Amino acid sequence: MRWSSEHGMVVRRFGDGVELIWIHGLGEQSASFDAVTRHPALSTFAHVLIDLPGYGRAPWIEPPAGDSLVHTAELLARWIDQRPSDDQNLPVLIGHSQGGVLATLIAECTAVRGVVNVEGNLTFGDCTFSAKANAYSIDALEAGGFTAICDDIYRDGLIQRALRSYFTAMSMASPRMFHRNAVDLVAAARRGDLAARLVGLKCPTLYVAGVPNGICEASRQLLRDLGANLVALEPSGHWPFIDQVDRFATSVAEFVHSLG
Repeated sequence: MRWSSEHGMVVRRFGDGVELIWIHGLGEQSASFDAVTRHPALSTFAHVLIDLPGYGRAPWIEPPAGDSLVHTAELLARWIDQRPSDDQNLPVLIGHSQGGVLATLIAECTAVRGVVNVEGNLTFGDCTFSAKANAYSIDALEAGGFTAICDDIYRDGLIQRALRSYFTAMSMASPRMFHRNAVDLVAAARRGDLAARLVGLKCPTLYVAGVPNGICEASRQLLRDLGANLVALEPSGHWPFIDQVDRFATSVAEFVHSLG
């Protein structure tokens, strides 16, 4: 495992082969992917796990002005563009939740081998923690709202395993970055164009949904209507790579191998 600090992110790398870049969700950290990246089905790939600025082990920074999701996607696109540009070195982006939205935006900015969108927000019905944060002003969130959201995650984690690690990640997250990202994520979902933008990418794409407790049925139907390459894993919630790790890893491996 190789560690580095790059563009305000903490980056971990291990393995050889086609490069998979794992992009975590709102309030999360790259450690959420640790178990799935060690799965035997994914052992032939190189894994790059990033803690985005303000999350996990990365430093806290003041959120950027303007749309923070666009800003982060452009940051990651520039980071990817620093790599060798021939097709054999293009990475596959695997983004969870907000990371799935970022993966779509990144692939609109630069060439990638493929995109795996895992439970990325598509419509407002998919906004759970982002909608909770969006209901607060930044002052109210810092005055107690962030703690209240964390308390809810801790309580629900008593019966939902994936939320236990999410609570740990949230405990490390910058409340200001969390709020800024949440506001922009809700706005993006309300625009309603994220599914079409995913399907319209120039590279191959795969959407992995958790059923029945992941994205809402309206979003799943929207993907079907658009002819998206959709894999539904059940029973699962918002973290299918935790709830259905074997089937998730197999689905991702099959997709990456299909890219040649």
